[in-house]
Amino acid sequence: MKRTILLAISMACAVTLQAKTWTAQEVRDIVYKVNNTWQMNHDQERSFWDPAVYHTGNMEAFFTFGNLAWLEYSKQWADRNLWQGAREKDSSKWRYKQYGESMQHVLFGDWQICFQTYLDLNQVFPADYKVARAKEVMSFEADSKDADFWWWADALYMVMPVMTKMYCLTGDAKYLDKMYENWKYANSIMYDEETGLYFRDGKYVYPKHTTAAGKKDFWARGDGWVLAAFAKVLKDLPKNHKNRKEYLAFYKRQAAAVAACQQAEGYWTRSMLDPEQAPGRETSGTALFCYGLQWGINNGLLDAKTYQPVADKAWEYLATIALQPDGTVGYVQPIGEKAIPGQVVNQKSVTNFGTGAFLLAACEYYRHLKEK
Repeated sequence: MKRTILLAISMACAVTLQAKTWTAQEVRDIVYKVNNTWQMNHDQERSFWDPAVYHTGNMEAFFTFGNLAWLEYSKQWADRNLWQGAREKDSSKWRYKQYGESMQHVLFGDWQICFQTYLDLNQVFPADYKVARAKEVMSFEADSKDADFWWWADALYMVMPVMTKMYCLTGDAKYLDKMYENWKYANSIMYDEETGLYFRDGKYVYPKHTTAAGKKDFWARGDGWVLAAFAKVLKDLPKNHKNRKEYLAFYKRQAAAVAACQQAEGYWTRSMLDPEQAPGRETSGTALFCYGLQWGINNGLLDAKTYQPVADKAWEYLATIALQPDGTVGYVQPIGEKAIPGQVVNQKSVTNFGTGAFLLAACEYYRHLKEK
């Protein structure tokens, strides 16, 4: 299986775009253009997952380039949202087992990703009020006897990095223990042993669900969340942690599977193994894959000879096709959970989370070029 996947990667890389040679300065300029364009044209939003993903990208841009205006933008967002996610005070009313946007869904991962940015902001200018709600909520979850919190693939990006950041803040291993328990549960309902990819959630597991052609249906953005989550977790997880080798093995296997189904133009189709299910360009999954792969290369965890051509093609797509002349990032599939036949995704398909994912990829690609 491994040999087959690597052969597919090699064949995919043989079809290359007429790529330009990028400089670190050019990528820096793109980050500035994209991020400044976004911030000039968008007011602060609630602390739910989609704006929160943008802020993970914004904070990555801040840590990469040190622009204090970007730091202030995320601080204003945190202030607007009182440094909280869902705001229900009574823990007996906290929910997570079904999707929900109510203030009672405190333990639902889409309301917890905001803590990534709050914890990052606290790292720059520490203050107890910035992390008080994160401590309250995530400590409650870590102490819970339940371990079924993450039942959809997106949750791995939304919350796994919160757990590692909570460990970095407190030094309490309970956050890493609960992260592992929740991840093992997620694997039990979404992970496909044959391919090394994740179904979006239990509804999409094969053969209960298939594409129109009867194939396994792996949603690119869903797997993008997972690969990016592994990168963020491995970045913060202690090098000698008992579960690190296991996370790393899953990350490497998923990276190989992802690379093998890249399209010639550099993007990934919304249904990864069945391009005809929803043909055409898509940016959010592509950006998350670019980030996840480039991080592994930059940190010596993925073989550069094998994977750098994949990351290069992904970046070429992001920088020359997804990026629009006005500084917006197009071809982002709207909020959803699957590849939808006939859904129109074009250069005007712009979202907060797609912009955040683009910034993650761009910053990591900048580091690659700067270190060359």
